[in-house]
Amino acid sequence: MRVLVTGAAGSLGRVVTFGLADLGHEVVCLDIVPAVDGTPFVWHEADCADADAVEAVFDAERLDAVVHLAGVPEERPLPEELTSHVVTTAALLDAMVTHDVPRLVYASSNHAVGRTPRADGELTEQALPRPDTYYGVAKVAAEALMRLFADRHGIDAVACRIGSFLEEPTTVRNLSTWLSHGDGVRMVQAALTAPAPGFAVLHGISANTRGWWDLEPGRRLGYEPQDDAEAYADRIEPRPEDEAEAEFVGGPYATAQFHRPALSDAVPGDL
Repeated sequence: MRVLVTGAAGSLGRVVTFGLADLGHEVVCLDIVPAVDGTPFVWHEADCADADAVEAVFDAERLDAVVHLAGVPEERPLPEELTSHVVTTAALLDAMVTHDVPRLVYASSNHAVGRTPRADGELTEQALPRPDTYYGVAKVAAEALMRLFADRHGIDAVACRIGSFLEEPTTVRNLSTWLSHGDGVRMVQAALTAPAPGFAVLHGISANTRGWWDLEPGRRLGYEPQDDAEAYADRIEPRPEDEAEAEFVGGPYATAQFHRPALSDAVPGDL
């Protein structure tokens, strides 16, 4: 399968590009930054929010699928978040329809449901959108756009609500929300190859002993996580923040430090 990976230079992108190549896929990269020296992949330097630039990439490449990982990974003012996550997704979906590219795998986020209380029990695929930040709002909107294109155009679109994508867990919360590098690749591979998923949501975490997110939606698509954050539990020291971070799905993003006006230029670190 010839796969366009957006955000290929990011932390998730660097892992996924090589992982997919190892699985036999032909990877084409798209990022707003240039390729590093020695990259083995075809590389396009462009902004995914620029519909003309995206169309030019699709004109230049024969593609079978898109893995959309591009986007600012932190909380920013709402207009920036919408551009980064919704406008980019729209540009890709429009190009996919024009060029008959049938599948999109999207790096959504647990922050789309981040204000869901842990007290509600297991987090299922039926959890209603409940974002914890403007970043989460943009992820919800991108998922809605994917569903629209699935309904209108028959595109297979899989939203992967990723937990904590890290080499290893570093906090008590991560023992529940961790997604290992290996499982991240397995997740994307399953989302790319599942037969006719339509619009689907899966929870992007590993098989964590302390996990409370339902893994069945991913398993239906062929995602079988193999790693468990519990292997690192004895390395993690308790912190005063652990109790507050355990109250909601989104952890620290659901706390008051991220409360700010939607159109303010201030970011949480400035507060």
